[in-house]
Amino acid sequence: MKQYIIKDSCLVNEGQKIFSDVLIKNGRIEKIATSISTKENSIEINGSGQFLLPGAIDDQVHYREPGLTHKATIYTEAKAAVAGGVTAFMEMPNTKPPVFTQALLEDKYETARNTSLANYSFFMGTSNDNIEEILRTNEKKNEVCGVKIFMGSSTGNLLVDNPLMLDKVFAGSELLIATHCEDESIIKANLQKIKTEKEKLEPSDHPIIRNEEACFESSFRAVQFAKKYNSRLHILHISTAKELQLFTNMIPLQDKRITAEVCVHHLHFTSDDYARLGNQIKCNPAIKAPQNRDALWQGLLDGRLDLIATDHAPHTWEEKQEDYEHAHAGLPLVQHSLQLMLHYVNEGKIGIEKVVEKMSHAVATCFQIKERGFIREGYYADLVLANTNLPNTVSKENILYKCGWSPLEGFRFPASITHTFINGHLVYGNGVFDESQRGMRVKFDRK
Repeated sequence: MKQYIIKDSCLVNEGQKIFSDVLIKNGRIEKIATSISTKENSIEINGSGQFLLPGAIDDQVHYREPGLTHKATIYTEAKAAVAGGVTAFMEMPNTKPPVFTQALLEDKYETARNTSLANYSFFMGTSNDNIEEILRTNEKKNEVCGVKIFMGSSTGNLLVDNPLMLDKVFAGSELLIATHCEDESIIKANLQKIKTEKEKLEPSDHPIIRNEEACFESSFRAVQFAKKYNSRLHILHISTAKELQLFTNMIPLQDKRITAEVCVHHLHFTSDDYARLGNQIKCNPAIKAPQNRDALWQGLLDGRLDLIATDHAPHTWEEKQEDYEHAHAGLPLVQHSLQLMLHYVNEGKIGIEKVVEKMSHAVATCFQIKERGFIREGYYADLVLANTNLPNTVSKENILYKCGWSPLEGFRFPASITHTFINGHLVYGNGVFDESQRGMRVKFDRK
């Protein structure tokens, strides 16, 4: 493998900013020092004026393969992720067919091994009748990121609404259990009520139908199951102020049994944006009223919300242009998540050290990822150079998602991702990809 020395960058890691050189050798971080002399056969990269960050790890993406590849593939979306400084992802099981068996789970890993430029892991899916396959995942607790439960409406038979099944999963799973929490009965009742009041539904009705109560009741139920069995619960994409009362900042992250994630779109958009963007920002759980966004920011900064992700969920432009009831829910974000958070650094909303904590360190700690998520000697060299003095505007010409659109189109970021290293390989440098190496399967250090 090529050997690199990154010179004179501002390294952001574990709450500190230090000016340092970094030597990358054999895929790992060989040395971190104030000054490292250029060695024979080393490629020197000038990091002056740039921040060197551990690569972002996105614990919630939907890459649509197999079965929905007209929207996206593991290859296309991982490539977009790399360009945005995301060096590893964890992908969800709601593909066609859904990942309800160990064989289907391993099929995904094989596809990623052959096509993904980023490092990867995949969640095992749950239905109301695959408990044996779910519990077999216990044998792979250092090989699989977790088990995913849709405790709210989803496609096909992914909705798990049988209390006995939920009880068995929480009682028996030795892996992290990640949940999508929205109460289906509340959503259906809200939908029926609003249909009696309006002739035609609009995107702005989405947060009324999938309201705060639907999210809280489902999240509360998940917490009850987790406390009953001391399960390792991770609730995805928190979107309401009310749910924050379910989480604590009084104990260290590594000691928490119940953790929570917030997504970039819930930190950026509010219900006021439906008038401008319509179905482009239709997603589940819904983007809600501004007071929820304000509360999410507070929860992120005070430690009740543990990490930042995207829930990257691409659909074709045509699928998003249908009327509200038929337009698909989800939006593409993985290429722009780190840049969006650097925008908020520029706005003074959050420090860059906190961004690194929530997008890299905390994800590695939460999932017990082995040798990634930090800039440490001996760790894999998953590194990103970000130039905060190089503005970048989102346009159709630079969007890499297969779907070809973004709700952030026209948005001007104050920063650009200039280099992305994955396992010591410079996959992306100044707009140019080197696809000669693929990413690796993420491993976990669980006892």
